[in-house]
Amino acid sequence: MKAKINKNKKIILFTISLLVFFLILIDVFRSDVTRYDNWAYSIFVENLRNDSMTTIMKIITEFGNVFIMLFIIILLFFKDKKQSLYASVNMCLIFIINSIVKVIVQRPRPSGYNLINESNFSFPSGHSMVSTAFYGFLIYLIYKNVKNKKIKYTLISLLFILIMLICISRIYLGVHYLSDTLAGFFLSISYLMVFVSVIPILEKNIKSKSNKEWSILWMKSIVAILI
Repeated sequence: MKAKINKNKKIILFTISLLVFFLILIDVFRSDVTRYDNWAYSIFVENLRNDSMTTIMKIITEFGNVFIMLFIIILLFFKDKKQSLYASVNMCLIFIINSIVKVIVQRPRPSGYNLINESNFSFPSGHSMVSTAFYGFLIYLIYKNVKNKKIKYTLISLLFILIMLICISRIYLGVHYLSDTLAGFFLSISYLMVFVSVIPILEKNIKSKSNKEWSILWMKSIVAILI
């Protein structure tokens, strides 16, 4: 039984995450603001807000900024061109998915208590969704490639905490509801299970590419992100 679960864990995680996303989506369609949105507002906005915390949250939320992620992709390029390309393609895809879902749902952002200005729709949170996909992919790379268990699980834990803090920062700063960030997180997890499952298939078909070809593909993907 345990072996069967391990073998199908990506499918299980994909299914559970997608189910949770749709349950949240149904809640959002039923009411503009859910009960757990109000609960999160009470904790993060009414009780935790102060000048020092606001400064910290503004710094944390920047780790969900596309330019920070592009900087990491560039650093990864010098280490492994192929993985850097995958990371940039990953960013492009998750941006597209997030934009499509936002347009479909068209949920307005919270108003009246935001500490920063954001445009477009609220559901699902772009920062939460993109950060989960991007840093989640880094977690996947670390899990697959780092041999030292202490270093591996320390880095994985730190990246997971960073994802959670980015999600919280969006609620604290008043630009998203809890349901936005949860939906972004779970939809991104389901997407990531598909993405990392496709990578081995891609690698079988592109093993023969030269460094020059990898560099050209990488540059094209970076341009796509910036556009």
